[in-house]
Amino acid sequence: MKIMFKFLIALSLVFFAVNMQAQKNDDEVTESSTPDDTKYLDDIVERTLTLESKVLPYESLRESDLPWSKKVWRIIETREKVNIPFRNPVRAFFTILVDKINEGKIAAFKDDMFKERMSQEDVRGEIFRIDSVPFYDPETYEETIKITESEINPEDIKRFRIKEVWYFDKEASVFKVRILGISPLREVMDDATGELKYEMPLFWVYYPELREYLSSEAVPSDYNDSYPMTWYDLFENRMFSSYIMKINNVLDLRIEHNFDQNSDTYHMDILLESERIKEELFNFEHDLWSY
Repeated sequence: MKIMFKFLIALSLVFFAVNMQAQKNDDEVTESSTPDDTKYLDDIVERTLTLESKVLPYESLRESDLPWSKKVWRIIETREKVNIPFRNPVRAFFTILVDKINEGKIAAFKDDMFKERMSQEDVRGEIFRIDSVPFYDPETYEETIKITESEINPEDIKRFRIKEVWYFDKEASVFKVRILGISPLREVMDDATGELKYEMPLFWVYYPELREYLSSEAVPSDYNDSYPMTWYDLFENRMFSSYIMKINNVLDLRIEHNFDQNSDTYHMDILLESERIKEELFNFEHDLWSY
């Protein structure tokens, strides 16, 4: 009987100790005044699906599998409604390109044939503007010239140029398109009149090298923040608006060179010719088959 009594007392003490420790742990959790900085999220969960997305490798091709191909240059006008994500003020597409170049993850080129490579300093020289500004000393009233350096505002990049190849793969019996390069275009204005003189590529990036990093960059959307589309998805699925500016030809002429610049229908003629070439590419694929 005494043994049983001692056992019950010992069991009660153990139960009391466990209960006190659990209560202490609960108090530490609920009454802690030191928050965990790692839990400060701009969301209700940590989003990792985009960061962990994988890029599908290109299918292997042989030269003998390509009986027909054509290089095409396009213009993406970011002021079109469907292309607004390119101008996102938080992280514009131009910013993504510059960041990847500065991080050494992708190369930049001066030409669209990817022959002449640019250093990071070369790219910096293109995206930073150097101006001379007159400065007046308030004490001596003397005028001096100061050199200022300002970075290009991503919102000033209104258009991008894309180089792509349309080809027929006879092994798979499919007509496909593959992007080769992307270039942001900078507007060059006339200092006297303030009008646009021309636009020039800042640099070219090789898209097959870029696509891996685009798969971890989300495209801003007005519809769903839980499953955002990536820039890789946008380009691979052709979810952007563009028009053809040039198709590979003997004289290397752009579409605009075929029309009179002083004509009242100059811009309309360019767009109509662009649509005609687009339709021609579609008909090429359609005419491969008989129904």
